[in-house]
Amino acid sequence: MSSQVLVSRPYFDTRAVAQNGSQPPVPAPRTAVKESLYAGTSAGLATAGYRSAKYAPEEWFANNSALLHRAVADRDQAERIRQESKALKAETDCGTLRTQTDGTKHLGERLQDTHRWRSELERFIERLTAETELLTSSRRRLEKALDATEIPFAIASDNLTCRERRFGPDLVEDEVEEELLKEVELIRSIQALLKKTLEQTVKQIKLNQESKQTLEFDWSDKHQAYSLDDQCGRYNNRSTDTQRHPGSAMLQDQVCDQGAWSKFTHNNLLLAEREEGASQALREMIEQVLQDTTEDLRAQCAAVDQAFTRRCIEQNQAKTQLELQLAEILDQIGAQEKNVSLLQEALHDKEAPLRVAQSRLHYRTFRPNMELCRDQPQLSLLGEVSEISGTVLALQQQLYEARRSLSDLEEIRMALGKDIGCKTNSLLIDREKCMTHRTRYPTVTVLSGY
Repeated sequence: MSSQVLVSRPYFDTRAVAQNGSQPPVPAPRTAVKESLYAGTSAGLATAGYRSAKYAPEEWFANNSALLHRAVADRDQAERIRQESKALKAETDCGTLRTQTDGTKHLGERLQDTHRWRSELERFIERLTAETELLTSSRRRLEKALDATEIPFAIASDNLTCRERRFGPDLVEDEVEEELLKEVELIRSIQALLKKTLEQTVKQIKLNQESKQTLEFDWSDKHQAYSLDDQCGRYNNRSTDTQRHPGSAMLQDQVCDQGAWSKFTHNNLLLAEREEGASQALREMIEQVLQDTTEDLRAQCAAVDQAFTRRCIEQNQAKTQLELQLAEILDQIGAQEKNVSLLQEALHDKEAPLRVAQSRLHYRTFRPNMELCRDQPQLSLLGEVSEISGTVLALQQQLYEARRSLSDLEEIRMALGKDIGCKTNSLLIDREKCMTHRTRYPTVTVLSGY
């Protein structure tokens, strides 16, 4: 059988079927023989139209058997793949459901942990806020107590200044002066203690606020994380607002672990608890300091008042024995003493503005960092202090001249007149100036900062 001879299969004219739109006619078998294929064969034109290129029966059976075996193999392979696909689908569906369930469960546990830590942060924030308010109240008491000590200091300083105007044999270091010096030293030490305690209080308030701010930041982060985890926990397979984020899993290497997360908040709470304890201890110390300083100031005030009373009695007895002498000179002395009193009052009137200006300059030195600049208020205050100081110097100079004039008058008097003048002046200073001024001494409530 020649390999160059091909027998065509029955031919159907599909174009005719498409044009007629009816069932195709039964095909008439015909043989399509290509002339080029018969070239060089012995068949020639005499064999045209005969099926000379046929397969052997063995080839037909072999081909049919191979096709059947292939069909069976493909069918078995398809069945195996189908069963494997079905099993894989069931396994993946179960695994996906289990994984999603575990993820939802873990999100729920995470929400509980976040809520617990957030509630703990809220509780500590409230506690630290309340403690900071109490400490702020204690700070205000310290400030008021410190301001209140200015009055006793001014009184004691004024008493010493006034008693320095004693002259003659009455210008002695008596019991009153000793008690006044003790009072001045006591007030200075108390002011130093209150300032130191106030600095500690301001520092502790700042630490409380920083710790509270740290807790608030942590609380804010947990609140936002809680909202996000709650939203994630509500997602399910029927949610319409989900989408694929292929790169989201790559971010997991850049975050902290569960232990570091818990330790961070735990450390913040420990810091807040430590600051709360330090604040409470400081408040107790402030209370004790205010109580002790108040008691010390009032006790020293009572000692000074008693010394003044005894000294005034002594001076009054001595003056009574000599006051009948030299009446005319006493009139002139009285006039000059009025002038001295006016100058003293003028000096006293300048003390308050000077204290205000100096206090403003002093407290403005506590401005932090770049705020401590030589601005216009600073220059104005410096000018104000300089002006008041010059005025005080002028008044003191004038007072000095008045004293000098009074001294000239007293030199004219006899020894008896000098003694009378000394006793009169001493009683005026101790009883009229000092003791009257000491009636303005702050009460226990004011000294305690209330």
